[in-house]
Amino acid sequence: MLLHLHLRDFVIVPELDIDLAGGFTVLTGETGAGKSILIDALKLALGERADSSVVRAGALRAEISAEFSLSPPLAAWLDEQGFAAEADTLLLRRVIDAQGKSRGFLNGSPATAAQLKAAGEWLVDIHGQHAYQGLVRREVVTHLLDGYAGAQDEARAVALAWAQWRDADAALQQARGDVGALAEERERLQWQCEELDRLRPAEGEWATLEGEHKRLAHVSSLLEDFALAQGGLDGEDVSALSLLAQAQQALERAAQVDAGLQPLVQQIDAAQTSLSDLSHELRRLAERTEADPQRLAELDARLSGWMNLARKHRVAAADLPQTHHALRDKIQQLDRSIDLPALESAEQAAQAALQKAAAKLSAKRRKAAQQLAKAVQAAMQELGMPGGRFDVALTPLDAVGARGAEAVELQVAAHPGAELRALGKVASGGELSRIALAVAVTTSALQDTETLIFDEVDAGIGGAVAQTVGRLLRRLGGDRQVLAVTHLAQVAACAQQHFAVRKHSTDGQTASLLDALDLSQRRSEIARMLGGNAQSSAALEHASELLSACETPSVETR
Repeated sequence: MLLHLHLRDFVIVPELDIDLAGGFTVLTGETGAGKSILIDALKLALGERADSSVVRAGALRAEISAEFSLSPPLAAWLDEQGFAAEADTLLLRRVIDAQGKSRGFLNGSPATAAQLKAAGEWLVDIHGQHAYQGLVRREVVTHLLDGYAGAQDEARAVALAWAQWRDADAALQQARGDVGALAEERERLQWQCEELDRLRPAEGEWATLEGEHKRLAHVSSLLEDFALAQGGLDGEDVSALSLLAQAQQALERAAQVDAGLQPLVQQIDAAQTSLSDLSHELRRLAERTEADPQRLAELDARLSGWMNLARKHRVAAADLPQTHHALRDKIQQLDRSIDLPALESAEQAAQAALQKAAAKLSAKRRKAAQQLAKAVQAAMQELGMPGGRFDVALTPLDAVGARGAEAVELQVAAHPGAELRALGKVASGGELSRIALAVAVTTSALQDTETLIFDEVDAGIGGAVAQTVGRLLRRLGGDRQVLAVTHLAQVAACAQQHFAVRKHSTDGQTASLLDALDLSQRRSEIARMLGGNAQSSAALEHASELLSACETPSVETR
């Protein structure tokens, strides 16, 4: 529920604070006084597009704050979105500067316009004076019926099933059209893959082949190096080991004189042992290393096969195994793409799932369409259209679409004996307004939002019908908050809270002001709305009668 609204420098409002209660509240005022300014401000707080025109002349920025009571579902949504929800209220704030840039806040934390709008969907449902315009659009009416039927989940299931069928059908049609080209492409890839199948390149094999080939190709130089190294360590002439033996003997003699040299003797002994082991290892290497022309030829052929295919596929030789795997994957994908029986089966399964989902949705729609038509038709009788009929027509489509198996259309016969016709073909603006109001009142009772706003939806009506509208809105305010901008005294008289908007000019500047009216002030305002001399005894007496009539319980006709 909307608890408080604050405006600063908004259009012609310097500053305004308004506390709101539950039940039925009206905003009245003379034409041009700015009755709808508050609704426009609230729309901006709820994320509607903003521009610099809303900033009061001479001001740097416009500020709008709207405080709402916080329901548990909305608190959970705020928590998911990362907004603090410590109190039992939610504060939406919007700031628009003179350049048209705006900033939004939820409970003091920065928020995007989309987040403000998403929060607003939990809070407020606004019905404008041209609400009937949406009722001639198929998608709007379909959404309205699904909401009335409680079939939102079924509608989403149909949309999802249709998208899945569309994808399956597109894949099938593409395969049917491209089957020749795809088969030719598969044949080309298969030929390339068979070449690689014959080579069977293994991961890591290239590096192993290169290493082995390098050793076999340089056997002679390896043997020469082994011999030189081994001769330097333990050759027949002067060698490292023979020189080390002489050094060892000299140190041993010296150690007999100076025992402190014994650690040096041990070090040179260890060095001699290490070099001796190295010499033996070199000898063993030389014995195991021998030329193998046949194996070298095999390696040459294998390496040549790798390099030829690598050049053909324009990849590094080491990457050939990955290329092989990629070719196999492409062939498998093509096999799936040109597997017409499998694609046909998938399309048929998707079509069956779509038909099943659509049938569930249609069943709920048919039942709800009858109930909605009956309820709106009853409301039409109250709204000065006796004998008028209303129907929610469901016309089967040639094929199930994303919105289901039928087209939804609102049809009306405004007078007894008249033929039911599409709502958009009803000529009278007053009739359209009343029908739109009947639909709004009927469906709003099922909305989750706690605040309903009717912005001059009573245009084109008057007299007893206007009083009925007031009673309907007051009845609707029995279990939720209802705000209405109205120019009808009969509607205003039924309100439980009444605000009057007036213009005030000072020093050449015009401002819009808002007054909360007590009972005496309400009588005067309603008398003004009735026309003529607002302070005449007749007008005031008529206003008192309207106020009393709205306090008297009426016979329920719905």
